[in-house]
Amino acid sequence: MRNGPSWFNVTSVALGLGFLYLPIVLLVIYSFNDSRLVTVWGGFSTRWYGEMLNNQQLLDAAWVTLRVAFLSASIATFLGTLAALVLVRSGRFLGRTLFSGMVYAPLVMPEVILGLSLLLLFVAVDQARGFWTIIIAHTTFAMCYVAVVVQSRLTGFDASLEEAAQDLGCPPLRTFFSVTLPIILPSVIAGWMLAFTLSLDDLVVASFTTGPGATTLPMKIYSQVRLGVTPEINAISTVLVGLVAVVVIAVSLMTKRQEVRRQRDIRLAEAQQA
Repeated sequence: MRNGPSWFNVTSVALGLGFLYLPIVLLVIYSFNDSRLVTVWGGFSTRWYGEMLNNQQLLDAAWVTLRVAFLSASIATFLGTLAALVLVRSGRFLGRTLFSGMVYAPLVMPEVILGLSLLLLFVAVDQARGFWTIIIAHTTFAMCYVAVVVQSRLTGFDASLEEAAQDLGCPPLRTFFSVTLPIILPSVIAGWMLAFTLSLDDLVVASFTTGPGATTLPMKIYSQVRLGVTPEINAISTVLVGLVAVVVIAVSLMTKRQEVRRQRDIRLAEAQQA
């Protein structure tokens, strides 16, 4: 019997990866195109990156997008982690079904419905739409993704570690920050990255909840694409792809280093007990 992958599996994976990443590769290549026509190669040039730096509206939209993504991802990670702790550690309580349903509802709710409902909410409470309403909206749908990721880690968590810490006199709050949080931190960071990426990519919900002076980059790009794609859009999209790639690699390395350190500490503890 053959132990290696078959040609069908290799071809399927290659086609799938090509379908996902080939458009991004083409976008990066054509961001260095000297021609104003994005589909016609006119030679290598970085002129459009200079044009991008002179396009203040595009830079303002990118800055708004990064701030919204960072703040909404941070708030969503905090609330999503708390929600996961409640669902895993609190057992059965009155209103658990309603609470879990409200946490997971944005996962299956269409973005148009979510954006429209938030718009009606802001209108009902007479809240001016702008930067903070986008953050509230993005936090609402990103929190459930964080809760799912953290809950999956908490489900297989060894509670005896917390019990051992408390038996040694560690109070519950300190036990959480000293024992529980370091163990589930990789899932918390993964949830933050997922929330950050979802916020960067969102167009529909932000379109319903935005206001004057709070135009995100996806909205800006969409408004310009309807009139034709310009090389400046390829340039700033390439910068964002590079930024996200750097952040993902940095977080992955940090998480891996922390996991290695945790495994080393466990081996040292086991060796001392032996």
